Amino acid sequence: MSKEKNLQCSFCLKNNSEVLMIVSGAKANICDECIHNANSIIEQELGVLDDEHKNVKKPAKNAQPKPFNYKPVDIKTYLDQYVIGQDDAKKVLSVAIYNHYKRLTQKIKDDVEIEKSNIIMVGETGTGKTLLAKTIAKLLNVPFAIADATVFTEAGYVGEDVESILSRLLQAADYDVDQAQKGIVFIDEIDKVGRKSDNPSITRDVSGEGVQQALLKLLEGSDVLVPPQGGRKHPDQKMIKINTQNILFICGGAFEGIDKIIARRVQSGSIGFKSTTEQTQLEKDNLIQYINALDLRNFGLIPELLGRLPVVTYLKSLDAHALRRILTEPRNALIKQYKHLFEYENIELIFEDDALDYIVSKAIEFKLGGRGLRSICELVMNDAMYELPSQKHEKVFTVTKAYAQEKIEKSKFAYLKVA
Repeated sequence: MSKEKNLQCSFCLKNNSEVLMIVSGAKANICDECIHNANSIIEQELGVLDDEHKNVKKPAKNAQPKPFNYKPVDIKTYLDQYVIGQDDAKKVLSVAIYNHYKRLTQKIKDDVEIEKSNIIMVGETGTGKTLLAKTIAKLLNVPFAIADATVFTEAGYVGEDVESILSRLLQAADYDVDQAQKGIVFIDEIDKVGRKSDNPSITRDVSGEGVQQALLKLLEGSDVLVPPQGGRKHPDQKMIKINTQNILFICGGAFEGIDKIIARRVQSGSIGFKSTTEQTQLEKDNLIQYINALDLRNFGLIPELLGRLPVVTYLKSLDAHALRRILTEPRNALIKQYKHLFEYENIELIFEDDALDYIVSKAIEFKLGGRGLRSICELVMNDAMYELPSQKHEKVFTVTKAYAQEKIEKSKFAYLKVA
């Protein structure tokens, strides 16, 4: 350590007066700031320092995943804290996740090897498909990646190749190939790559059937060359080989209009007055529960892809009771989020029951699902969030039905006509 006035750091070129101290060496000097930065770089590259022995601990490469102590019932209980309803889909996912972990630790006995069961979830927009995937990601001890199928095209065309799905999984695993090969991938909007038409065309369906064909090798389980940086912006990057045999794929999509396909199949045997009005209404409200692979094929998914997605589950449309619970019950419920925001301003936010019922009724009227609740709440709360932070005397703010109705009617939503 030196206190000379004209001493300068050899790394950042700061003078002695600009830093706390400078350590002098034989032919170079270094300041305390550069020492701190260098220490941070060492920790990032080699691992954190062990406080007891002060030795550098390198992270264990190819470490096995931590023990998974959750049973299917425990997984569903965890999902219940964040997602309202959808018990059938939760059970299917819980069993799939549990079996996936058992496959990772299985010991081959009598040449019996457990194969994976990829899943496809079908449900209207706003029913909770993506939320289920994100909630599961919080629970897992294996790498988890979410990809959107709308950006993919057939190899050689503008867009992303399907291999970029595995690039995201590789990034989630910190580029540990062994860990990535045991991960889980959620592919959203899978219905957007449906075959456009059964009729032959002179143009290639590069963002539809071509993507489905490219996905086959990923879902089945094979060695895939993956660009570690993703995309085609780095054509000279070195490819990494990943085996997808033990990667679980979960696909989700809204499949808009598939209820009509199900209705034609379910009601094809009904002639004249055979089915009562009550049965017809019941089927109309719950047609999605009758979905199977045949309906998905008629929608536009090729048989080869459906064969690699053997588990088909569904998410029901949300009724008024479920939407009301979504507003208040989950851990990250919308009303809890708004109350937390107002707590920063030392303001207590109160929602009257009539106001909540009115918000739910508007969500049903506009057919926006659970995701639409936030849109309506933002319309109701926007003026309050704009004005109240500047009003120091306000300590309690109550949202009544009249207040919510006034804000909705003043907005563009009042002119929205739903077919």
